[in-house]
Amino acid sequence: MNAVRSLAFNLAFYLWTLLAAIVCMPLLLAPYPVAQATLNTWAKVVTWLLRVVGGVRVEVRGLEHLPKGKALLAPKHQCMFDIFGTIAVLPAGCYVLRKELMRIPVFGWWAAKCHMIVIDREGGAKALRSMLADSAGRLEEADRQIVIFPEGTRGKPGQAGTYQPGVAAIYNHLDLPCTPVALNSGVHWQKGGMSLKPGAIVFEFLEPLPAGMKRAAFMQALEERLEAASNALIAEGI
Repeated sequence: MNAVRSLAFNLAFYLWTLLAAIVCMPLLLAPYPVAQATLNTWAKVVTWLLRVVGGVRVEVRGLEHLPKGKALLAPKHQCMFDIFGTIAVLPAGCYVLRKELMRIPVFGWWAAKCHMIVIDREGGAKALRSMLADSAGRLEEADRQIVIFPEGTRGKPGQAGTYQPGVAAIYNHLDLPCTPVALNSGVHWQKGGMSLKPGAIVFEFLEPLPAGMKRAAFMQALEERLEAASNALIAEGI
């Protein structure tokens, strides 16, 4: 049964994405706010399909910590739904993405239109300076929520990745509080979404870390909070 629902969801997901891409193509010429609203709507429908077709509901906790204006967020990263799911929740999410993702047809077009922050992970100090400048620039454009996955790549549920220095650099540069986002998505969205496990994907917005922390203290607190809260969600077994 799970295999059937997983197959049905993947068909629905790609058909919806293709339809939205065709119908909404003219909106790539529209102003940024229209494009952002379109992207948010696409993500909300994906979340709805995941529940109705795939049998996986999405639960959002810690709404009192959900930022609506200029903000910095650092989610745990277990699967690509971490992007889709938070796009559906954040009013103006601006994601730090590796440049390879921009080559994906449709996704790359909308990411560029919505002014996502592109980083070349092989670019060294130059790439870091560009990321910091772009992050500050996005906040000047609008009340964006800058989202960076501190581990830099997806990891298995219950497994702590290597926390990269980019998150501390952007935290210090923007001088904003940082909201950690715990999750258990990898338990239910497996193997790139091709295999789903019924239950609940939970995104939990944790209490923000205040601006101005020393680098080492910030990195330690971020990792400890994210790992403890994410592991607690996994242990719930929902």
